[in-house]
Amino acid sequence: MTTVQRGTLMGAVYAEAGAGTVRMEDVFDTDVDDLWAAVTQPERLARWVGTVEGDLRPGGRFTAAFTSRWEGPGRVEVCEAPHHLLVTLEQGSSDETRVEAWLTADGERTRLVVEERGLPLDRAPDHGAGWQVHVEDLGAYLEGRATSTWHDRWVELQSDYRPAGA
Repeated sequence: MTTVQRGTLMGAVYAEAGAGTVRMEDVFDTDVDDLWAAVTQPERLARWVGTVEGDLRPGGRFTAAFTSRWEGPGRVEVCEAPHHLLVTLEQGSSDETRVEAWLTADGERTRLVVEERGLPLDRAPDHGAGWQVHVEDLGAYLEGRATSTWHDRWVELQSDYRPAGA
């Protein structure tokens, strides 16, 4: 397992059932309803992670184009406002992964935990760096700051998520 901690942000990459998992956790200075809107409303998603279009209700299908350059289809599996979201990306393909988010009130702040599961083990560290950039950009957006140049920040973080000697 590889872990990265910066302030309240905690990132981890590990193997689970023969596949890679990325777990990203941070606390934001906003209430759970505002953070839920930021992670589920297309107009707000576009400000920090990318464009999402389609049916965003449980069972609905959507397409997305992330700032990380990932593009593809997805399906909403669970959408329990304002605490739990589960989507499947690239459903039915060899690249299928599941992304799950949990939001929990933490006083006047909100804790967000995001996991992406089902990754090829050799690509999981790159996804760890990528999710960290996305979560940092979410924080910047919520604070009214400019988001990163995604690729440049991702390159900076890649070595943090690779085991020593890899």
